[in-house]
Amino acid sequence: MSSTETGEDDFESPEYDGDSVTGIVFDGLIGAVSGAVGTAAMTVVLLVGATLGGFDVESFVTVVELIGLDAVVSGYAVAVGYLLFLTGGTVMWPLLFVSLGRYLPGGTWARRGTVFGAVLWTGFVLAFYTGYAGAALAAYVAVTLAGHLIYGFCLGAVFDYLGGREEPLV
Repeated sequence: MSSTETGEDDFESPEYDGDSVTGIVFDGLIGAVSGAVGTAAMTVVLLVGATLGGFDVESFVTVVELIGLDAVVSGYAVAVGYLLFLTGGTVMWPLLFVSLGRYLPGGTWARRGTVFGAVLWTGFVLAFYTGYAGAALAAYVAVTLAGHLIYGFCLGAVFDYLGGREEPLV
């Protein structure tokens, strides 16, 4: 009797043993690489936005303040904030994406990732807002939305490229 007849999910394939620890580690590495690629692409968009006046890199200090490290790393708050931002984009968000991705609209992981990026943007645009007004506010909204859409697309596209199977383990 096949797994489709019993109603059980079967992740095993001839070239991949989905129940092994190695498979779980492999999925984790794919997630980390996907998140790193997405975060790198988003960083480029944010830096371009910073040169246009649509994003302030000092906003990364917000992350440091949220966890109470601002007094400890006062001289390096922007760098530490960016490293925390990078860690979240490489580890935390890919884990959430792989957990929820199959429920998002879109036929591929790249399309689902774009939706995921748009959802993440709604929190980012409020959390990193530093008093923009007028044209700077419009640029901030556009730059951060573009950055998140690109992050999500890259995150999902790397999952599509490296994953090689319909469903992840986690």
